[in-house]
Amino acid sequence: MRALVQASLDGPEAMQVVGDAAVPVAGAGEVLVRVGVAGVNFADVMQTRGTYDGGPRPPYVAGFEAVGEVVALGDGVTDVAVGDHVIGTGYGAFAEFMVMAANGVVPVPVGWKDEEALGLVLNWATAQVSLRQLGRLAAGDTVLIQAAAGGVGQAAVRIAKYYGATVIGTASASKHDVVRRLGADHVIDYRDSDLVAEVRRLTGGRGVDIVLESVGGDTFRHSVEVARRVTGKVVVIGVAGGESSISNWELNFTHPVHVIGQHLTSTIQHAPDLFAEVLEELGQLIKAGAYPPGSPTVYDLADGPKVLAELESRATVGKLALRPSAGN
Repeated sequence: MRALVQASLDGPEAMQVVGDAAVPVAGAGEVLVRVGVAGVNFADVMQTRGTYDGGPRPPYVAGFEAVGEVVALGDGVTDVAVGDHVIGTGYGAFAEFMVMAANGVVPVPVGWKDEEALGLVLNWATAQVSLRQLGRLAAGDTVLIQAAAGGVGQAAVRIAKYYGATVIGTASASKHDVVRRLGADHVIDYRDSDLVAEVRRLTGGRGVDIVLESVGGDTFRHSVEVARRVTGKVVVIGVAGGESSISNWELNFTHPVHVIGQHLTSTIQHAPDLFAEVLEELGQLIKAGAYPPGSPTVYDLADGPKVLAELESRATVGKLALRPSAGN
């Protein structure tokens, strides 16, 4: 099969398209999916440099997220059928076929094309569980969404506005119009602005009720600083800018806020009932029109190294995708 293989941990430039990769086999509890289109996420960039925890070692077929048709079932799979159109995650998405855990696949919404469903699991479910189930988002809250122009960020802006929040987004200046069109009330240029001072100004010194934190590094500490004291929540969903930490002493005396970690794979594995609740709520958002079909920028698989390099340099906006079959 055609696949995008990561030959070493030297970044996106170490990827190459091959035409003779072995088709994987679905094991117990798994399904084999013919990939229609694969989603590109910052986790893919991290994996190319070996900074994504628990990822495969090179050489490996890259990619985490895909939409396609189930073509084979592993032992013990009863809730999914051959021919089902699903979206899910796993290793090896940048290929014509990939294996997914059966308990993590989600039906593509009726009437949606493959590319329109991309992001339902990794982007929208991540934003939904982080803001609602963990962040307890309610009408009247003020929410800070870091990297608001990205895949998760855009979903989070729409979700927060749907539930009646005031939204502050961060993005580079060239992406501000995109974030505003999604409904953000304020947009801050994280490169040129004093984020902490600006958020405090916008909130009258109170701070925000929820921060959706995906950046890491110094930005993580800024997120903690701008959360409302005692009741404010910082939900950590990514570490794109590197590791950062806060001590128990600081949480006790300097920054008495809630810091919550969220990784969707762990949520699916360890809190399946919570994940089911998230999917039900996303269905309600789709019916209400608050979650419209996606419109990612789709590239051929051979363009993968370039697409990931641009994502790494933060030159992209919105959802990106790769189509593995040269015939599509």
